[in-house]
Amino acid sequence: MYMIYKTNLLVFLKQVKSEVKKVVWPSRNEVLMSVIVVFVMIFLASSFFLVADQLIGWLMRLVLNIGN
Repeated sequence: MYMIYKTNLLVFLKQVKSEVKKVVWPSRNEVLMSVIVVFVMIFLASSFFLVADQLIGWLMRLVLNIGN
């Protein structure tokens, strides 16, 4: 039973090594562009939610007459 697991482990590790060699890593420029896109989207989403939150707060104060 132990030999089966040992053999399977060795075969598995060889397959892992083979698959890792096939990986195509992104270039520095691709990573940089992805990071820029992520930060722009974060800025846009946070701006949208800030405006939406302020608008909803203003409407709630208007409807409930809070702060008069």
